[in-house]
Amino acid sequence: MDELQARIGHVFRRPELLAEALTHPSYSSERSDPPPHYERLEFLGDAVLQLCASDSLFLRHPTLDEGELTRLRSTLTEQAALEKLARHLELGRHVRLGRGEIRAGGAGRASVLGDAFEALIGALYLDAGLPGVAALWERLLAETGLDPVRLLAEENPKGRLQELAQEDHAGTLPEYQTVQVSGPDHAPEFQVRVLLAGRELAGARAGSRKEAEKEAARLALRRLEEEAAAKAAAGTEAGGPPGA
Repeated sequence: MDELQARIGHVFRRPELLAEALTHPSYSSERSDPPPHYERLEFLGDAVLQLCASDSLFLRHPTLDEGELTRLRSTLTEQAALEKLARHLELGRHVRLGRGEIRAGGAGRASVLGDAFEALIGALYLDAGLPGVAALWERLLAETGLDPVRLLAEENPKGRLQELAQEDHAGTLPEYQTVQVSGPDHAPEFQVRVLLAGRELAGARAGSRKEAEKEAARLALRRLEEEAAAKAAAGTEAGGPPGA
């Protein structure tokens, strides 16, 4: 456990908490004297993560309303994000699994990694308090590059594109046009383009109109981001270095 504690940046005063956080129910069930497994700590860790994510988002995004903050928090605390954080800590190498779970590849399963990460957070909360958890949380977000705004855009690019359009284009909504439908009836291919204020931003192809529109929106978001970055860079060059 020393290696994991070094990655976490905390040495547990109560190492039994860490051992419990790393014990899968399948491991416990196979022992004649079963040690406690991580489900109770998982319950606690889930609540602690919700608080840490809420606090972080509240401070970083002062203009967002409750609904927007809730959606961003959801992207940071759902299984996919927690799995990424667990893999960054190489948590799967340290979780104690039962023989059947090992054969089933449990050490690499997203559900196991996400649950173990929540349990680890619960254990850290009991051993180091909320400041200790908050410090680890902020460090992991920085190290993994987890950006809730980008995650939300990837999950719902059409919704994010609509939000940007309303913010930056006086309420003009994106328009999706089906350019072509090709292929056999049992496997059609849809070609779609997305326009904003009459300007074509991107096009995409997919096996359904819905997926084609989603991919077109994702490409449009990327284009708008690149254009915004180029505009900001041009402005900086025109104005010269700060303080000049």
